[in-house]
Amino acid sequence: MSLQTLDLIFPLVVFFYGLLLLIVLENPFLQKLGTSRMSTAYTQLSNHRPLAWISFFIGGLWSLQNLLLT
Repeated sequence: MSLQTLDLIFPLVVFFYGLLLLIVLENPFLQKLGTSRMSTAYTQLSNHRPLAWISFFIGGLWSLQNLLLT
């Protein structure tokens, strides 16, 4: 794998990690399900909410920059 390919793929991985985590953490149905069925695991996962927002925005901006400059 070349560095150019890795430079195109890695920001997308960061973006989709943040997106997936935000879908799980911000969806009211999944919040209710998570707190009722796996309360300790869900509280540990909800501690990653700031990281999810950072990954979402940084990965999105980084991917947008790669698309505009390529």
